Amino acid sequence: MDSPVPPRPAEPRPRRRDRHGRGMRGPVAPPQVPLAASRAETFRDLVQDSVERLERRWPQLADVDFLVLDVPGSPDESVPLGSAVPAAEDRPARIMIYRRPVEIRTKNRDERALLVHEVVVEQVAELLGLAPESVDPRYGQD
Repeated sequence: MDSPVPPRPAEPRPRRRDRHGRGMRGPVAPPQVPLAASRAETFRDLVQDSVERLERRWPQLADVDFLVLDVPGSPDESVPLGSAVPAAEDRPARIMIYRRPVEIRTKNRDERALLVHEVVVEQVAELLGLAPESVDPRYGQD
């Protein structure tokens, strides 16, 4: 006796819709709008803008690695906003900016951009052994 139902395939079929039949969920916003960028990506862009602004004045910063980390590694009594590590023989100099401490101290994007730039200027000044005002003449004026 032949069965009218064909045998099941050995491998599962790809899902083409969700179980309620409304289709798969797409992204909330298209990638071109600011809503699609995460807070970490937006913060990284602020740091990159600040670094590019300083690299025009200080070309030697091209050899420095700028890193964005969520929080500092070691718990201290005060939470730093950034840190600078001088170059060693096997690695370049590094400047680290800590995202969460900066975000907590600011209320909006404009304040965050100003604080990020101040932290980057301070860390570059520490690394170069200069005053922050000589690294960026507009430091502290905004």
